[in-house]
Amino acid sequence: MADEFGELIVFPDADALARGAALWLKDRLAPLQGRIAIALSGGSTPRRLFQLMGSEFKDEFPWERMHFFWGDERFVPHDDPDSNFHMANEALLSKIVVPSGNIQPVPTENIAPEESARAYEHELQAFYGATALQPGKFLFDVQLLGLGEDGHTASLIPGQPVLDERTRWVAPVSQGRPETRITLTYPPIESSRHIAFLISGAAKRDALHKVRARSADLPAARLRPEGDLTFLVDRAAAGEAG
Repeated sequence: MADEFGELIVFPDADALARGAALWLKDRLAPLQGRIAIALSGGSTPRRLFQLMGSEFKDEFPWERMHFFWGDERFVPHDDPDSNFHMANEALLSKIVVPSGNIQPVPTENIAPEESARAYEHELQAFYGATALQPGKFLFDVQLLGLGEDGHTASLIPGQPVLDERTRWVAPVSQGRPETRITLTYPPIESSRHIAFLISGAAKRDALHKVRARSADLPAARLRPEGDLTFLVDRAAAGEAG
């Protein structure tokens, strides 16, 4: 099922969504040659996906060629339970063999938020090979995103100045949440070959419908991807009858 803003794929429940997302990711990566850049998201929905990737699907991915980045991060130590890196490491990265240099988390220790954002931006630019994003040259092969009930994605939070940032690739977000966040801005997120929203639960239903209708007041609806966009959702989020 598709409309003007992305393809919608509906799964019966959250477990089927995680399994379907693993297959979706496997199919998107299979044709790619050389290094592969993937930006991970946090939250409970990708956790199930990561667990499957590190177990049942462990032999299905070219780990040695995959480079892992994060779409956003809470400004907490990497071993903090609230850290997106910590979640991904616990669920996936510690279960696979991947070159240590291929894992590139947001720096959050012994550094100030502004310095963290600048350092991560420089890291992304070094990986990309340029300080300006170029049409047709993707920064990421795959960008995984979540969707909040308020329509935020990554840490592009409603009402925050970061929503209008089009020059910087990474920015700190000090308001709108209990803790400071470091987030990718719209341009690097949009510079993705494939973008997938992973959305589970009835609480996300209203936000999902508004985003797909391009409701301008929701941050996720302001995304203008260069590549393709897919919404991988369970039936509860889609609002379909069981």
